[in-house]
Amino acid sequence: MEKKRSVAFHTLGCKLNFSETSTLSRMMEQKGFEKKEFDDFADVYVINTCSVTDNADKECRQLVRRIQRKAPESFVVITGCYAQLKPEEIVRIPGVDLVLGASEKFNIMEHIAQLTKGDEGKICSCEIEEVTGFNASYSMNDRTRSFLKVQDGCDYNCSFCTIPMARGKSRSDNVANVVRNAIDLAADGVKEIVLTGVNLGDFGKGPDGNLKYEEDFFKLIQALDKVEGIERYRISSIEPNLLTPEIIEWVSKSKKFMPHFHIPLQSGSNEILKQMRRRYKKELYQERVAMIKNLMPYCSIGVDVIVGFPGETNEHFQETLQFLHELDVSYLHVFTYSERPDTKALEIKPVIPINIRNERNKILRNLSYQKLQYFTAQHSGENRKVLFENFEKNGMMEGYTDNYIRISAPYKSEWTNLVMEWTL
Repeated sequence: MEKKRSVAFHTLGCKLNFSETSTLSRMMEQKGFEKKEFDDFADVYVINTCSVTDNADKECRQLVRRIQRKAPESFVVITGCYAQLKPEEIVRIPGVDLVLGASEKFNIMEHIAQLTKGDEGKICSCEIEEVTGFNASYSMNDRTRSFLKVQDGCDYNCSFCTIPMARGKSRSDNVANVVRNAIDLAADGVKEIVLTGVNLGDFGKGPDGNLKYEEDFFKLIQALDKVEGIERYRISSIEPNLLTPEIIEWVSKSKKFMPHFHIPLQSGSNEILKQMRRRYKKELYQERVAMIKNLMPYCSIGVDVIVGFPGETNEHFQETLQFLHELDVSYLHVFTYSERPDTKALEIKPVIPINIRNERNKILRNLSYQKLQYFTAQHSGENRKVLFENFEKNGMMEGYTDNYIRISAPYKSEWTNLVMEWTL
């Protein structure tokens, strides 16, 4: 009897990558592969990469070296954003057998079938302009929540970002397919779906990047709200200019869409926003937050911010700090600007020294901690609904309230995947 081959996955980066890794894993398991943990021995290791920051690139190289020490005869496959942007760089890493670009990652089985250990590393990719088509993906069995990919690519071309070069132009699934996937997830017992995409609010462009079916993100959430079995939805991240008043109002009235938004800001200075090529001013951001809090005072709002962008003077940073301090938001995701090849931001001067970037990051992370403590304290004593995850650590389990407050409790298996009342 032929020995069953095994595969192990490691995911770097965003929720979108997690949804795609989970789908690749299911594809390979259906073809007879046994799934292993990444720290175990496997015949094939697949690393799904990110390239938003320099650290993600470095981590990919470190992971390959780790596999080489542990399992030098195993195959190493690299896919994801870094693989699309820098295939020649990756294929030169000792131990890498296969690099799959954006157009080829979902053809992983046929490429692996052609591999022979000892051959030169192989690149299967194309120019990003040639990438069309949409591959639906969702995570399963990883957590109680499922990340459901509904959109891919981006047309925005912000000056600091490589994502359009890594994932291509904006394109999405259609409403009917997304609803079918949600129904399948409900049948498998999933209680919460997190809608994911590169530019989620741009949903509605067909697989070739053109508008199709006259569908948009608002129509999508209205349709998903009717799916039986799914108790909770979250919107992973949505641009402030695409977070329309009608979407906010709908969420405020929906029993299934959670009072939780994650809205990228990037800077609280209009001058820096312009240099970043963002499509809004801070005043619009302020209006969106005010509307959310007016309709849902209990709503959690997360914010993405970049510090140390080229040209960000101390005055610009203080403007951002003051803006965020006064804004009624719950937590910040703070990113230290890192230079990415072939981006317009490289032309902007002056470059901010690394030590100043790190100092600004620390200041905003401290503010985030204070914001989260304050938001959590505001809801102390309230009864809110919590969904506990199927994960035990040191005898404890975790879950999130509807408005995204993390709860820890002694592990009880009967609480897993159960939405229950909890006193904060």
